[in-house]
Amino acid sequence: MVRTRFAPSPTGSLHVGNARIAVLNWLFARKHGGAFILRIEDTDRERTVPGSEVSILEDLRWLGLDWDEGPGVEGPAGEGPHAPYRQSERGAIYRDHARKLVDAGLAYPCYCTPEEIEAAREAAIAQGERPQYTGACLRLTRDQIARYEREGRRPALRFRTPSEGKIVVHDVVRGEVTFDAAEVGDFILLRSDGMPTYNFAVVVDDALMEITHVIRGVGHLSNTPRQVLLYEALGYTPPVFVHAPTVLGPDRQKLSKRHGAKALADYRREGYHPDAVVNYLSLLGWSSPSGDEFLVRERLITEISLERIRATDVVFDPEKLRWLSFKHIERMSTKELADAVDSFIDRERYPISQEALPIVVEAVRSHLSCFSEINDHLEPFVPTLDEAGMARRDALRADAAAQAVLRAVRDRLASLPEWEDATIDAAVREAGAGVGARGRALFEPLRIALTGEEHGPPLSKVAAVLGRAAVLDLLDAAIAPEAAA
Repeated sequence: MVRTRFAPSPTGSLHVGNARIAVLNWLFARKHGGAFILRIEDTDRERTVPGSEVSILEDLRWLGLDWDEGPGVEGPAGEGPHAPYRQSERGAIYRDHARKLVDAGLAYPCYCTPEEIEAAREAAIAQGERPQYTGACLRLTRDQIARYEREGRRPALRFRTPSEGKIVVHDVVRGEVTFDAAEVGDFILLRSDGMPTYNFAVVVDDALMEITHVIRGVGHLSNTPRQVLLYEALGYTPPVFVHAPTVLGPDRQKLSKRHGAKALADYRREGYHPDAVVNYLSLLGWSSPSGDEFLVRERLITEISLERIRATDVVFDPEKLRWLSFKHIERMSTKELADAVDSFIDRERYPISQEALPIVVEAVRSHLSCFSEINDHLEPFVPTLDEAGMARRDALRADAAAQAVLRAVRDRLASLPEWEDATIDAAVREAGAGVGARGRALFEPLRIALTGEEHGPPLSKVAAVLGRAAVLDLLDAAIAPEAAA
């Protein structure tokens, strides 16, 4: 069974770059009826941000990326058969694997201090050599170890990398990638505080959690030769590696938390359609065989293919994301959209009732790229005429044709048995026909009388939301006294 995973570090909110990796893993697992696993890589205590894990889970749920195993999974089986899913809780597992490597002669203690390692690194650079660990602790005597222990040094544990030969990484996107073992150097497995390094923990976890496909950013490709060595040393079969391209910002610099990548929570607060975000993130490096860019979730699951992930860098386009959000909003039902925008409405400025909200939504939906934009289109439904609007309405009193329209419509609406937008529209047109007015000559005077503006949402829907009493009062205010008489 296909098993993929998303393994974020709780160092802040998810941004679009790493959310894209979650999307690709989720889509691929769902296409093959497999499992999508969430693992929290929280061994970097200094960078861990309180509340970050909760935020990450909220972001994934907002995107609709449900996971089958991991923190937050409820049910009789708990988080899943491979718990715990937080690396900080898996210390005994890492130590057990580390002992196996020591017993096999493939790992050794390293007492070098950070200062000594940095000095050796600088010396190598000064001599034009590759800066990597020199192997100073590879063959320590018992006396040397005892002296270091008396000094209070606590050893890290290093992996003994072969000094020659090639390390071959089989990558779905880039094919066969070869690394020189001599350039990898002996790398740390456990730090001096006992915490595992990324490369060690990720191999142990992926192997024990039976991950079949590791789909991640190409920035991890340089880590992969170390991981391949560890899979072989521990007797595990490596997964299928898939390294997606780098996402660049509009300025073509790498998109990251520190450079241009908005937090996913920002898109949620701005009211982007979550399906649009999933749709767009999937296109960052992958494309549909059809060439279509607007893709609903079901099509994404059906069409996702690792072989269609490109190797070249991709540029994040905020405008395309907005367009996709508009397209996904466009296909929502009136009730779905009304429910979605409800929490974004500024009720103090726009006290739209729940009964009127569907009418409002139908009137303005073609202007929404984000749910939060609903507030930009509510003014006509709660009109407060400004100075310019008052001037336009006052000008109607001197326009004989406009006055004829206002009187005819006012009389027809006053006797209307049902106050609904469809019946209002029919009544307005019928009254207009009676005085020989249609199109702009009919609707512009009415719109100015009700909202003070010459343009806006469908007039019948505005009138339906305002209510009969308010509409008649506004029309009365625009009808000249002599005309009213």
